[in-house]
Amino acid sequence: MSAVVHTMASRIAGAVFGLLSRCSLRVLQTAGAFAGRRMHAWSRKFRREFDANLKRAVPDADAALIDAAAASAGRVVFELPWVWMRPREEVLARVTAVSGWENVEALHAKGRGVVLLTPHMGAFEVAAQLIGSRLPITVLYREPRQAWLGPLMARGRDGGGVSLAAADGGGVRRLLRTLRDGGLVGILPDQVPANGEGVWADFFGRPAYTMTLAARLTEHAEGPLMVFAERLPDGQGFHLHFLPPEVPVTGDTRARVEAINRSVEALVRRYPDQYIWGYKRYKCPPGVQRPAL
Repeated sequence: MSAVVHTMASRIAGAVFGLLSRCSLRVLQTAGAFAGRRMHAWSRKFRREFDANLKRAVPDADAALIDAAAASAGRVVFELPWVWMRPREEVLARVTAVSGWENVEALHAKGRGVVLLTPHMGAFEVAAQLIGSRLPITVLYREPRQAWLGPLMARGRDGGGVSLAAADGGGVRRLLRTLRDGGLVGILPDQVPANGEGVWADFFGRPAYTMTLAARLTEHAEGPLMVFAERLPDGQGFHLHFLPPEVPVTGDTRARVEAINRSVEALVRRYPDQYIWGYKRYKCPPGVQRPAL
C-alpha cells in the first residue's frame, strides 16, 4: 500500500475515531458488547477458538460466562476511541478505584526500577494512563499490522507521563536504561513474540510461545507487579489493581518465564470474563518450530 493510501486511511480512521469518541463510554461499551456477542454467534471459526481457549482455563465455564467474555471482547474494541481520544483527565476521572498502588510506591522507593506486567485483559489501555499520571512509565510499543492504526495508537498511548519504546533493539535498551535509572516499565507478558524472542512454555495446559523479554527485564528490577484494569459494568468506569505475582519471579530466565505465566493464569482465573480469549495466544510465529508433543 502506498504512502498516499496509508495517509488517507489514517485520516479516515482518525475522523471515525473522533466521531465515536464523542459518544459516552456507556454507549460505546454497550455497542461493543452487542458486537462481541454477534461475532461469537456468527463466526464459527472465532467461536471455536474462543470457547476452546476459555474452557481450557475454566473447564466448567457455562453459557453465561462465555456470553460475558464475548461481550467483554467487543467492549475492548469499541471503547478505544473514547480511551485514546478523549482528554486524558476525563479518562482518568473514570478510574473510580485503585487497589494496591502502595505496592508500586514501595518498590519504586527502593530505587532499582519496577516492571509492571499487564496481560491482555480488562481495559489495559487505561492502566498506563493512570500509572503515568502518578509516576513516569515507559511502555513497550509494537507497531500494529494495520499501518493506518499506528498514528491513532501512538496518539492514544503517548504523553501524560507515558513514553513509548519500540519493540526492537533500541526499545529494549531504552527499557533497560529506564530500569537502571529507577523508573517504571510496562509490558504485556502474554504477547506472542517473534522468532528467537521467546520459548515454548505451558499456558493453561498447552504450549504457548512466550516472550523472554519480560522475564529478562525482571532480572534488572524490583517486583514485578501484575496490573489489571477491571472494567466495571454499565459504563461505570474502571478499577485498577496492582498485585504481587502469584508465583515469585526468581531464578533463571526459563524459571521466570514460567512464574510469569503462572501469575497471569492466576489473575485470569479470578476474572475469566475479562480476558481476551480471541487473542491468538497459541499461534506459532513464522520460523518457529513447534515443540514435539
